[in-house]
Amino acid sequence: MNRIVKIAAVVFPLACLVGNCAPTTSPAITTSASVSTAPAERLTRDTRRTTAQGNTFLAPAGWSVGVRGPATILEPPEGNSAIALIDVRAPSADAAVAAGWQAYKPTARWPLKVVNHNPDEDGWTDRSTYTYQTSPNEKRDVDADLRRAAGVWTVAIYDMSQAVGEKRLAQVRLVYGELLPKGYTRESFAGKKAHQLDQARVAELGKYVETAMKNTGVPGVAVGLVQDGKVVFAGGFGMRELGGNQKVDANTLFMIASNTKAMTTLMLAKLVDEKKLTWETPVTSLLPSFKLGSAATTSQVKVKHLICACTGLPRQDFEWLFQFEGVTPEGALSSLATMQPTSKFGEMFQYSNPLAGAAGLIGGHVAFPTLELGAAYDRAMQTRVFDPLQMKATTFDYAAALNGNHAMPHAPDIDGKPAPAGMEVNYAVLPLRPAGAAWSNVRDMLAYIAMELAGGTLPSGERYVSQEALLARRAAQVPLGKDASYGMGLIVDTKYGVSVVHHGGDMIGFHSDMMWLPDHGVGAVVLTNGDPGWLLRTQFRRKLLEVLFDGRAEADDKVAAGAKTFYEQMAADRKLLTVPADPREAGKLAKRYSNAALGDIIVSQNQGATVFDFGEWQSEVASRRNPDGTVSFITTVPGLNGFEFVVASGAKRTLIVRDAQHEYVFAESAAES
Repeated sequence: MNRIVKIAAVVFPLACLVGNCAPTTSPAITTSASVSTAPAERLTRDTRRTTAQGNTFLAPAGWSVGVRGPATILEPPEGNSAIALIDVRAPSADAAVAAGWQAYKPTARWPLKVVNHNPDEDGWTDRSTYTYQTSPNEKRDVDADLRRAAGVWTVAIYDMSQAVGEKRLAQVRLVYGELLPKGYTRESFAGKKAHQLDQARVAELGKYVETAMKNTGVPGVAVGLVQDGKVVFAGGFGMRELGGNQKVDANTLFMIASNTKAMTTLMLAKLVDEKKLTWETPVTSLLPSFKLGSAATTSQVKVKHLICACTGLPRQDFEWLFQFEGVTPEGALSSLATMQPTSKFGEMFQYSNPLAGAAGLIGGHVAFPTLELGAAYDRAMQTRVFDPLQMKATTFDYAAALNGNHAMPHAPDIDGKPAPAGMEVNYAVLPLRPAGAAWSNVRDMLAYIAMELAGGTLPSGERYVSQEALLARRAAQVPLGKDASYGMGLIVDTKYGVSVVHHGGDMIGFHSDMMWLPDHGVGAVVLTNGDPGWLLRTQFRRKLLEVLFDGRAEADDKVAAGAKTFYEQMAADRKLLTVPADPREAGKLAKRYSNAALGDIIVSQNQGATVFDFGEWQSEVASRRNPDGTVSFITTVPGLNGFEFVVASGAKRTLIVRDAQHEYVFAESAAES
């Protein structure tokens, strides 16, 4: 699971990008000498295309591709969105970006928020990203990704409706992931034999972790490595909690968040072996009350679809993040009936935590039909996964986890300084715990990974789960780009010529990853207790490949640049905020707001600060005046910063909060007496 991140922008005229104004009529700026203009063509399949200068990319099926001078413009079926790829010769990065906008949309006037510099990658040099500030009511994201090869700049402009961008995330990844310089071939480790993870190579991985911790500000990390059935390393770096003196070790418990999903589908695989269900069993035959917002989609859902991210149901997390006190698994399941698909069944990747939660709860119900759904799931996981694999510490019992050797979550505060994160919201996932509520440590997770690498057998040689049921979870259900696909709670990635099975997990202040190379007998787990730990854990996959196959050193630079970008964006955002919130604007707020799906907001003042109390959690809010003149109030509590409430116009006082594909209106309500 990924937390919600909202970023703002530094107000600056687009026409003069960071003060370096370069008129597009300047003789120093030229475009391809032999460009053409071609009408847009709708593609019926993913198609290899080239930019004006011959750089290659993949254009997604269903999109339209047209050429206008130096700009190759890709538009999704929904319209009102585009990715433009423009090749230009220019004396500087700023001039190149200005020329790119002139070729694509010369009337654009979004203020520039920040420029972030990125490391060289895939044959590109001089890479940077220009991020622009949009007003929240535009419901739009805009940036320009800049890179250079063979003396020519390529500007990739992302001008996308947030709803379209999220829905078509995998197709966007396809475009950007396969944008390569003319004639370039990506590094591949295909056919190579993995090195043994000896002391020197383990030390190299440890050095990566320690350096990445300093760059990201993550207080503690636990790492585990297994090779050829043997644990090579299991240990920790840093501290369990800021200000404490207890170090992270191999037994320290962390929330593993969405890594719970793969263990949930392992439980389902055991039920397949027991012939209690099949992957093709219609879900309504197992739980007749199961219902989605679309009857047509409900009737199509089979067991495998519950956790394939392929039903068309979009990410819809606000309901369970804002209102979870007293919610039962039964209640969480019933909320699925209010959720509507936004793409066709099986059409594209859309990640749904509530639907993944349903997968485990229904599996638990099949295993123990007389028990309450949550208790049935807990027992099914204990008896079919944790006990057989000797995962003795892994638990859904928060009280037990927090009473022992455990890490606490952290995140930067509004000024970018490390701070404890809002742990209370991590309880929100309990009603949907198959999607991401497990606590575990590296020792237990290595036992799980070792079983995956052994094809379903235990260290004793005993068959634990059939290979057929085990591997069905890795079968591609929906693409995530050219070289990656999502199965059932697992991703298979072959970007560098070797198969890597993995999944990540993200809750408030906790970020984890597990990965294994089935053809090389190597696996790893990384657990972190701070934001932006997702950078450290994601690039660890690349670092592991570099160490195993003597790959080009890229991971260290990527995590360093990613951390620099994260903090620069925070700083740029902070410049636009009024903290505490502007008292004049705060004084216009109602005392109480209500929304049927998300509950109530109680607004109060505390020593000059404005506080939004959502019941289950609360946060001081900052204010910001947007380019269109609207005012937003934005949560600032560490780990939960960035929830944006826009003041709406009208006779009745209202606030609007949005995720990419949904809008929630909080209307003024009578204060309780």
